Amino acid sequence: MATGSGGLDPGPGPDEELWERLRTGDHFALGELFDRYADDVRAFAFRRTASWSTADDVVQATFLNTWRRFQRNPPGPLTAPSARGWLLMVARHECNSLFRTANRLRKLVDRLPDPPPDDDHAPDVARRLDDERRMSAIRRAVAKLPRHERETLELVVWSGLTTAEAADALGVPVGTVKARLHRTRRRFPDLLTRVDLTEELS
Repeated sequence: MATGSGGLDPGPGPDEELWERLRTGDHFALGELFDRYADDVRAFAFRRTASWSTADDVVQATFLNTWRRFQRNPPGPLTAPSARGWLLMVARHECNSLFRTANRLRKLVDRLPDPPPDDDHAPDVARRLDDERRMSAIRRAVAKLPRHERETLELVVWSGLTTAEAADALGVPVGTVKARLHRTRRRFPDLLTRVDLTEELS
């Protein structure tokens, strides 16, 4: 099964092995999961926040809090074929937390002066801003969906989870995931074709 951004098949069982190593406190296992899924978490977070800098913060918070969770109260054995869905659920929580924090700080940030322009990085900055403007428009369209349909779309369409993996991550039957996707396509038949950043960010 492809891991998403890397496009590499981890083979049978390695995520389960990393998961069990994490459950015993092996921090090297977390590093291996980071190498495998950090890009997927970053792309997922960008699609939820339309901000590359926030997405980078989400990646750090996701893996830091995953380690803390395993140290404090380790979850049970991994039940899905990979840990990606579980990590994306942690990332979703971190996106929500950072969004609440950003709202509290927005007024303060708006009062700060703009930094002087840096011509050497101008093309990269312009590209990132263009990505963020496009993603903001997509997020406005996705926001019209009910929350449970939006979460399903983010996992299956944007992050490439199978319906079985999404069902495991969301704690619902596979049939429920398929029904949600069907309703999404019926309500917004052009939505998926408008998500033109999916392939670029995968």
